[in-house]
Amino acid sequence: MPIRLKAIIFDYGNVISEPQNASEIQGMASMIKLPLDEFSKAYWTFREAYDEAKLEPQEYWLQVAELAGRVLTAADIEKLIDLDSRSWMYPRRAIVEWAQAIRSKSLRTAVLSNMPVTLRDALEECRWMPEFDYRTFSCNLGMSKPSSEIYIHCLRGLGLAPADVLFLDDREPNVDAARKLGMHAIRFTTPLEAARQMQLSFDISVPLAATVGTGDEKDN
Repeated sequence: MPIRLKAIIFDYGNVISEPQNASEIQGMASMIKLPLDEFSKAYWTFREAYDEAKLEPQEYWLQVAELAGRVLTAADIEKLIDLDSRSWMYPRRAIVEWAQAIRSKSLRTAVLSNMPVTLRDALEECRWMPEFDYRTFSCNLGMSKPSSEIYIHCLRGLGLAPADVLFLDDREPNVDAARKLGMHAIRFTTPLEAARQMQLSFDISVPLAATVGTGDEKDN
């Protein structure tokens, strides 16, 4: 029998948003004067500390630039912060529309994401970002996925038990951590594949298939 859920918890990057945009990545790499592969390594080396607000934005970018022997001005840092935030702010329309639709049908929703304060603040001004019943961001708590405590924080905010919710995330370690707590979880790849998996196991009043095809991403 299909499982009836009380809530769906969404990761942000690569689920609610499209994958990080290539043009902004290239812009950041060019500013720091690194080839893309070397920039990516530097970018992610300090990202966990940045997402957990253990590094201020200026500190984060100075450390990234230091790996390239690059000295940044205050104006450079502001430009990098802007490019970085914009690179994560391309909506995955099928998921955005579905998150809005299921919430209107009395299924609760939440977002649970690792992100720095700069992206969190940029999303406050984002018109396409869906409304959620609860938001859990790593930068607010000083902890990040796959730490069990951040999942528990989100569940408590929703007032629900793990078995009541479905969690969608693009990274297997994060999905595994959710399952270990007793949550239902799917590793997200595309909206169409997620829709297929959900149809097999869950009774959802508005299936994801209803918005796949009306949004701007299909099975790609």
